[in-house]
Amino acid sequence: MNDSVGSNGSAGAEERIRLRYRQPRGVEQFGVEPIPDSAKTVRWYDLFQIIINVLLNPGLILVGGLAVVAGLSFWAAVAAQVLGLFIAFTAYTVIATVGVDYGLPGIVATRATFGIRASKWLISAIRSLASVFWFAFQTIAGALGIVAVLNVWLDVEVSVVLVSLIFALLQASVALFGYKSLKHLSRVAFPLKIVILGYLGYVLATNDVPSFAPDAVFSYGGESGWEWALFAVWTNAAAATWFTQVTDAADYCRYTSSRKDMWVGTMAAALIGGVGAAFFGAYAAAATLGTQSNAFEVISGLNVGAVTLFLVLVVLVLDNWTINVMNLYTGGLALVNMFTKLGRFWSTIIVAAAGTVLAAFPALVNNFSDSMTALGNVFAPIVGVLLADYVFVKRARLDVLALFDRKGPYWYVGGVNPIALLWVAIGAVLYLVLPMELLPTPTTALLTGVGYWVTIRFTARAWPAVGAGSRPGAQHESVSAATVIDIER
Repeated sequence: MNDSVGSNGSAGAEERIRLRYRQPRGVEQFGVEPIPDSAKTVRWYDLFQIIINVLLNPGLILVGGLAVVAGLSFWAAVAAQVLGLFIAFTAYTVIATVGVDYGLPGIVATRATFGIRASKWLISAIRSLASVFWFAFQTIAGALGIVAVLNVWLDVEVSVVLVSLIFALLQASVALFGYKSLKHLSRVAFPLKIVILGYLGYVLATNDVPSFAPDAVFSYGGESGWEWALFAVWTNAAAATWFTQVTDAADYCRYTSSRKDMWVGTMAAALIGGVGAAFFGAYAAAATLGTQSNAFEVISGLNVGAVTLFLVLVVLVLDNWTINVMNLYTGGLALVNMFTKLGRFWSTIIVAAAGTVLAAFPALVNNFSDSMTALGNVFAPIVGVLLADYVFVKRARLDVLALFDRKGPYWYVGGVNPIALLWVAIGAVLYLVLPMELLPTPTTALLTGVGYWVTIRFTARAWPAVGAGSRPGAQHESVSAATVIDIER
């Protein structure tokens, strides 16, 4: 099927979508609709810059510091975060193929697994809430650093809440324009962030205080060292962090030109960004002998000059800007999957408003581990079922038209795949009873995925409504946005 609308191609599809949802000109128009093949022009280096900007951010840098403050040694804190990210990205890159192959947001693809109605009203609601949480968390983490810098540099006491709210509004203004704005912003932000973070790392390593020396930091043992119980807590927290992003993986990649570009860009960014964020955050915390978790607050307190403080301010702004544009972007796509008549632009405004309100509560950053436990309890079984269904049941083949058809196979039973929801519920219980030493996030995902796959094999033939949705679909890679609009009516 041709991906054009009349003779106008992608531009014609965008104009039709704009008129339907009454969205302003100059912003990304595509929401739940598949991206036309002609618009898939993003190469690996652009995807790399987007994702590494997401990883090199105040929030994940703070996590590395928090792990050291909790008692881990320097190397244990780095290893825990990197291991957790590796586990999560294994699932992440698999689901990202949905974006490359079909041009769909990841949350729309969950209709094939959970059923159209369950995807809209359950999975999308959970994902929207997670986006709001992450937007607020990243904004507050950056605001804390900005306040510390302004306090030292200008000797003024600035409200964290005020900075968070102002910053949230600035970030939202960029997210509303969509994917292209993030791509262009990342091209500018990435080289600047690398240079500045490299310089700030040098500032830490060359400080006169003996505990800041590389040898002292690398040998820092912490109160608990490599104790597995604590190591598992932070590995699980890091994994849970990105498990909440797995349903968004396709969102980052739906404009990518090929699977090769997706794999290279994503995995290179995950490796370099994950190690860099963990190393930087853990280094600052270990240098202060586990007393301070925020690397930017540590640097601001080293009696550095105005130039260094200005650079800290620049990197904090760039960090928050790039990561939170994507949080709002994916959150908006999740919300528009619930309320398709809103359109992407208006859904993003709603998510931005909710995230801005939550950013007014700085105490949010103090409960990171508990928050990740709660999110992991939900997302671990969702990811397990999603992976098992997409890879082993449907063999990575979706019927794109059926994703929007209430009379199609993905309607299952009243719009819900009962087997999928059953195993999500079982997985949520498993997560609660599994000891932290067994890494409940990946373990729950694995067990629920296997359980779902086995159950589907035994029930598909006996339950026609479930069996119809459990077959590999016809690969409609070039389904047009216009066709989707007509079906969605």
